[in-house]
Amino acid sequence: MAQKIIQTQAAVQTQQLAVMQVALAQMVELPLVQFAERVQTEMIDNEALEEQEDPMADDLSAAEGPEADFADGSAEDEAAPGDLEWEVGDYLTDDDMPDYLRERVERGDDAGEYVMAAQSSFYDDLQRQIGEQNLTEHEQQVLEYLIGSLDTDGFLRKDAETLADELAVYHNIMTTADEVNRLIAVLQTFEPRGIGARSLAECLRLQLTDPEYRSPWREDALAVIDRCFKDFTAKRWDLIMQRLGFDDDRAAHVKRELLRLNPAPGRAFGDESGQPAPTAVPDFYVVVGRDGTAEVRLNAGDVPQLRVSRAFRDSIRQYADHRERLSREQQDAYVYARRKVEAAQGFIQLVNRRRQTLLDVMQGIVDLQRPFFENDDDESLLRPMTLREVAARAAVDISTVSRTVGGKYVQTAYGLYPLKFFFSNQFTSTDGEELSGRRVRAALAELVGAEDKGAPLSDEALAARLKEQGLPVARRTVAKYREQMGIPVARFRRE
Repeated sequence: MAQKIIQTQAAVQTQQLAVMQVALAQMVELPLVQFAERVQTEMIDNEALEEQEDPMADDLSAAEGPEADFADGSAEDEAAPGDLEWEVGDYLTDDDMPDYLRERVERGDDAGEYVMAAQSSFYDDLQRQIGEQNLTEHEQQVLEYLIGSLDTDGFLRKDAETLADELAVYHNIMTTADEVNRLIAVLQTFEPRGIGARSLAECLRLQLTDPEYRSPWREDALAVIDRCFKDFTAKRWDLIMQRLGFDDDRAAHVKRELLRLNPAPGRAFGDESGQPAPTAVPDFYVVVGRDGTAEVRLNAGDVPQLRVSRAFRDSIRQYADHRERLSREQQDAYVYARRKVEAAQGFIQLVNRRRQTLLDVMQGIVDLQRPFFENDDDESLLRPMTLREVAARAAVDISTVSRTVGGKYVQTAYGLYPLKFFFSNQFTSTDGEELSGRRVRAALAELVGAEDKGAPLSDEALAARLKEQGLPVARRTVAKYREQMGIPVARFRRE
């Protein structure tokens, strides 16, 4: 068959991000500490960029002349909640002042850093063990998130699909449930054994199947976990002995073997750690004014005010006045100075746009969750909220909201919260009201707290009580929330 060349024409629509859009996306993603480091690095790399120590001292007339487009591009002043005088001035008396602010005044510091956990070795020890594995950078990122999702007992309460979704939404890391499960299996080989288990049964099984675990009663102990776990947790050893055919002596050895296992391997880290806890720096402050309205403020931290160097601007102006008589070396110097000034102005513009984008997104979150912020951080008032809603309120793309939320915190008068804390799935009550899962958890905690400890409520009874309150939750959902909240089953709550 003869071959021939045929030329056709087709219209294809493509989208290509501009350089500034890509740079802004990267800047928005940085938390405050990393952003401050990024600014310092840029100041070192570009001599035309310098810190503006006193914005009012800058001569505004310097922007006039033939090169007026290279005017000072310094960022506008940010309200710095880190300034104690500025914050304290909002309160008439010490009694009106929030406890967290009064403590900072008494200490005489204004670091703006807050302790996030009682121990730091839990993360550090597991992080060190990641380096001992032959993993790609992507796999290491996923495994780091799995470690961060462990509870204080060392358990991983979320399913693989939820973890994969959170990685995509909050950290822009694309993975699958299968890959998450594979990396959970890697995490479960870390020390102490039992870390990363999804249940108590799996935790005990991981310890018994450890290659270094030596015991003649291991197989019998595994049989108890695999075949009689409910009887084991209820301490019904007579039924276990009957089902597995154990005599008294054999049952006593197996029982002793099982009681030697650690039901909460994560707590082993806390007992050994004397190191200071990791801290988190808030990126935002939400302050409730005297009129009861929540106001968003951006934490400037150690990020300096920026401007284009006066020396570079003067050089450009001087060269521009005698452009026709410049030597070759002077022309090269002029081009170099102009290029540096353009880069400095572009970076300052990025800083300003990042600031405005962060404020817009945080303001969108506050607008949607205003009852929470204006009513003493009452979690029951949190409504279901998605990235799409915040993006529409802030007039930005969903990906921008995702980048802004990841790894950032907001400080209120009552606590420090990660921004992703305010996002939750939607739940509809019997009367059609949209509620968040936290509302269901709060109602569940209230029911358990008020129950008769002599006859605690089962999961079925709790589901029925919730339904009476207009929350039609399935029994399996009650069990899921109960486990996430660390509430034991009814028979273990009986007193």
